[in-house]
Amino acid sequence: MNINRITTTKYLNVFAAEGFVKQKNIGNVNLWFIEDGTEKFHFPEDFFKVKTKYLEYLTARKEKLAYNLVRNSFHSTTQPVKIITEIIVPAIQSVYGIFDQGKIGKSELNFLEKIISNSIQIVNLGNFDVDMKKNVIMISADYQSTLFSEAASASFHADGWQVYSLGDMSSSIDVLFDLDLQKFLTKVWKSGMGIMVIVIFSSTAESMKFFAESVNSIKLKSRKNLYLAVCGDMKKNAEIKADLVEEDIQAVLQWSQTTFESSIS
Repeated sequence: MNINRITTTKYLNVFAAEGFVKQKNIGNVNLWFIEDGTEKFHFPEDFFKVKTKYLEYLTARKEKLAYNLVRNSFHSTTQPVKIITEIIVPAIQSVYGIFDQGKIGKSELNFLEKIISNSIQIVNLGNFDVDMKKNVIMISADYQSTLFSEAASASFHADGWQVYSLGDMSSSIDVLFDLDLQKFLTKVWKSGMGIMVIVIFSSTAESMKFFAESVNSIKLKSRKNLYLAVCGDMKKNAEIKADLVEEDIQAVLQWSQTTFESSIS
């Protein structure tokens, strides 16, 4: 296969933008180097290997290597959702675990959270085909649940959902929140636009209860095909009224897909 210099340079520039190679100019000569950590993986057998390596890079604060690993994984798999569920989510759980054990402080936790959030965005910014009839709103009821909400947003997006990620909404806890959310809902979800799933993440029963009650009040006044899923500790949320109570992001995604398929059958 013959590829001319201009075409080769174009592709190398694309790879450089993705972080796979870097360029060094020496006089009139352009040298291209493969970045450290660039590797081809074979999934699904390499998921455990990558999961272990990602956590290793993360806890060693090797930010660039962590990003390269996620990029390589993203370009090596036809199942980008599993990068989130098999690699990123376990890392979030591990990082909060070592923080709770006192092995890292708040400053280091914030740094690691930033790396994880940026890693999630590598997947989230992928170019996926989106079905405009599959709509989901992600709400984090507190700061501690924000990364899980971001991870779920990327998972749904990679699975073809139109995602509206609201982030940490703890500052919006007041008596007018249901009206505020209703106003937003009418802007993004028009009549005949399939289903809307609202997913709430929370680490406390109190904040989960507030947001769930707000969504349920909207459901009473809204048209059909609006669903509520809460994701968090199932024991804490046992009394919450919702269409789904779960702890696992993958399970929420599967349930949402099944619910969508049932709505159009």
